[in-house]
Amino acid sequence: MDSTVSGYSEKLREMSVLSLICSCLYSQPHPNTFGQFEGGSFDDMEVKSLNKRASGQAFEVILKSPTDLSPERPQTLALPPQKKEPSLGELQRRLEAAEERRRSQEKQVLKQLAEKREREKEVLNKAQEVNNNYSKMTEEKLNHKMELNKENRMARLNALKQRLREKEVHAAEVRKNKELHTELSG
Repeated sequence: MDSTVSGYSEKLREMSVLSLICSCLYSQPHPNTFGQFEGGSFDDMEVKSLNKRASGQAFEVILKSPTDLSPERPQTLALPPQKKEPSLGELQRRLEAAEERRRSQEKQVLKQLAEKREREKEVLNKAQEVNNNYSKMTEEKLNHKMELNKENRMARLNALKQRLREKEVHAAEVRKNKELHTELSG
């Protein structure tokens, strides 16, 4: 008889909670359901009446923590299942898997470092090549400029020599004319 009464009261409690949930979903709660809960409380929850809001909610359900339960009610809290101790084989498998992951990560890091070094080498080689090309072009330009300067200097020297020769020829003619003029006048 005792189990029948407790089962029945449990069913009533479940139905009441179901009615509460349904009334939350509908804007107008069923009048009989709300009348049962207004200002009332159960062992593990309390229903508190509120002013009706725009959402249609007219009550608040406050659940009590397991420590707030009355001492008359038997505590039927289920203990969390205890973890079983892993076996030595399981620990060994986990250790091997962790070691394999570590090796894999190490390989990945080494691979990334090798790729990074390779890229750095390529960049350095490219920079050295650009530098060599620049040096070669600069040297060629400098040699070309020096050649032009040398040619211009030689051309000026040749022009000066030519003018000196012309002056010498002119001076020789002037002397010759002067000698002829002195011979003729004299």
